[in-house]
Amino acid sequence: MNSLFADYAPLFANGVWVTLQLTFISSFIGLVFALPLAFAALSRNPLISTPVASFSYFFRGTPLLIQIYLLYYGLGQFSAELRQIPWLWNIVKQPYWCAIIAFSMNTCAYTIEIFKGSFKNTPKGEIEAAIAMGMSKWQIFYRVIFPSGFRRALPAYSNEVIFMLHGTAQVFVIALTNLDILGAANRMKNVTFLQFTPYLIAACLYLVITFLLIFIFKKCEKRWLSYLQPTH
Repeated sequence: MNSLFADYAPLFANGVWVTLQLTFISSFIGLVFALPLAFAALSRNPLISTPVASFSYFFRGTPLLIQIYLLYYGLGQFSAELRQIPWLWNIVKQPYWCAIIAFSMNTCAYTIEIFKGSFKNTPKGEIEAAIAMGMSKWQIFYRVIFPSGFRRALPAYSNEVIFMLHGTAQVFVIALTNLDILGAANRMKNVTFLQFTPYLIAACLYLVITFLLIFIFKKCEKRWLSYLQPTH
């Protein structure tokens, strides 16, 4: 058994690395787009808020697995047209980048709603104090609403990152060459014919990564949300 673990340790180590890449790259891209879109969703102009709401509704209302299928296999039906745009074809023909795009759009939709609610619920007292100090609307945005809303959204956003971590397991449906954790487990099962051990290893690896993410976010929450703690 020790020899078996030693034989497949590099495979699972690579799987962890690929899973972390998918999780953090997608989460970062999703966050970068979600922050401005969250403010756009709060706009009173329907020409601005409606497209954002539609985007969010679609990606939150359909399974991530279907989104991966549509992006990878669906766009493949238009390969002749896409080949006319070389840079775009070079991206969508690769399972890795299709996975990144699908995960990024999915987490972006959920992150929009997280920060939209957080920005919308900024305490009126904070805004009134900023107005009383003579701040402009832009100053109120980047000095009050954004930092306050970002800190308060952190607990909910940490859950979204963990959900994204678990969601990356669905990448197996597009035959990613660089196997993630679940792909490594499937490879081990197919070679050794063991049905339980590979997935137990995969579950343990996901648990360890999840624990580390929770630990990191808890540290961030403790540091950035300390002002909300009661003082005794």
